[in-house]
Amino acid sequence: MSGDPKDPLAPAPADPVARLAPATFVETPFQRFLSEFCESKISVVAFFVFLAILFVALFAPWISPQNPYDLGEIDIMDGRLAPGGTTFDGATTYWLGTDDQGRDMVSAIFYGLRISLAVGALSGIIALVIGAVVGLAAAYFGGKIETAIMRLVDLQLSFPAILVALMLLAILGKGVDKIIIALVIVQWAYYARTVRASALVEREREYIAAAKVLGLSSWRILLRHLLPNVLPPLIVVGTVQVASAIALEATLSFLGIGLPITEPSLGLLIANGFDYMLTGKYWISFFPGIALLLTIVSINLIGDQLRDVLNPRLRR
Repeated sequence: MSGDPKDPLAPAPADPVARLAPATFVETPFQRFLSEFCESKISVVAFFVFLAILFVALFAPWISPQNPYDLGEIDIMDGRLAPGGTTFDGATTYWLGTDDQGRDMVSAIFYGLRISLAVGALSGIIALVIGAVVGLAAAYFGGKIETAIMRLVDLQLSFPAILVALMLLAILGKGVDKIIIALVIVQWAYYARTVRASALVEREREYIAAAKVLGLSSWRILLRHLLPNVLPPLIVVGTVQVASAIALEATLSFLGIGLPITEPSLGLLIANGFDYMLTGKYWISFFPGIALLLTIVSINLIGDQLRDVLNPRLRR
């Protein structure tokens, strides 16, 4: 009988402990990525610092005490006030002081971050797209196409980035669009080399051979199958290159060949106070320099942790 406990065909009694045991937790790829990224406390702090910088850059027109572009809000009589200084009537307090034109340094830094991040991010995205397409084409097609592309990449990388940017801006002139074009030309080769190195490994995988057997077009294989598998190193390089682009733009603006004075980035703000450093008016260059340093260091720390998380073989 099925009710007989000695019957081998009888179902085993339910284990009350097994019924009460919690279900096995399955960690999603995003949760795994998040937990591994948070292993580095420094990177977490850098991430929140960057979020704060991004917030003030995006909402600068609404949270800045002053619009540094509006001549009606700037009084030359308030020029070079020390941190904590006030206007003659005491109505306004400049917590980080003012520059030589009477602009509030807090507002100037907020707007400067807005321009620096926009230039760095936009140039990085455009360079990433160009470099990814060129690198994928070089790795996938090979032969003379790969040779021609990689010789051009080697030629590009053989010159210092700042030298190439200086020559381009000497030809193109000042302006946000001009400096973005210069930064794209300087950066695309880094992305192309990174993508090619990863794509050379991926093109030998079985899924690429299967896609070719199915008769899929080359561009579909490149963009739908090969590109998603080379994204991790591309994300890491893109993060680092954005920081590099911000630093290069600041250098060019400091030299006076980057952005015009009507659109001051952090580099131009630092340049405006350079002549006053030896006169004790340090704040005109010091505080924009601190903002630039925090931006670049936070992005680099995030990129360094992304490199370790996305490539476990590099984990320290």
